[in-house]
Amino acid sequence: MEAVSLFRGSPCASSSFFRSAPEKPTTSLSYTPAFQPQSNLFSYLSSRPHAPKQKSLTKRRIFLPHLVASMQKMEETYIMIKPDGVQRGLVGEIISRFEKKGFKLTGLKLFKCPQELAEVCALSPCFCSYFCREHYKDLNSKPFFPKLIGYITSGPVVCMAWEGDGVVASARKLIGATNPLQAEPGTIRGDLAVQTGRNVVHGSDSPENGKREIALWFKEGELCEWTPAQAPWLLE
Repeated sequence: MEAVSLFRGSPCASSSFFRSAPEKPTTSLSYTPAFQPQSNLFSYLSSRPHAPKQKSLTKRRIFLPHLVASMQKMEETYIMIKPDGVQRGLVGEIISRFEKKGFKLTGLKLFKCPQELAEVCALSPCFCSYFCREHYKDLNSKPFFPKLIGYITSGPVVCMAWEGDGVVASARKLIGATNPLQAEPGTIRGDLAVQTGRNVVHGSDSPENGKREIALWFKEGELCEWTPAQAPWLLE
């Protein structure tokens, strides 16, 4: 169609005017949209100037902290609030210290070991007697062992299983020295206890004993596996 039909009576506006216009470039311009697809958020694209050179066009890198944390080898420890801690109403105070530290609670229950069952033979299939005797089996040759059994069965205890990176050593620091008079201020025993015989709380002394004690005080199915929402903010 002639340009004259478009520009009424302008003979200079011929079709050659439009033919002389530069053609579209054969190569398209690259651009970066304001919101890229989510799949590109964790990728290095070779078109980006800061991206390292790769043999392939893209190299995906997944950054999911909670999955990385779950793949790490986590320790377990057994923490028990003793009868004196329960009677004094310190359960919430003690639990909060472990929660604020960032450890994951996987098991929690109030448990009472009756005195008459604790006196039965350690090999008895009785659930309560076996737990009390077996837990302190390293101390059964000591003269204070009967008194210790009487103390641990004198009232309910709170059984807890905690999980975390270095949880055994960290829990021992939170609890403090066995003798509360030697425990540092800020620790559970340093703040809340006075005598060794009433030192409020027990904690496993090694990762191996942590697993052993959890198996003693918790039955199958009593532990809960879950992923805390704060996990990405605790572990790199």
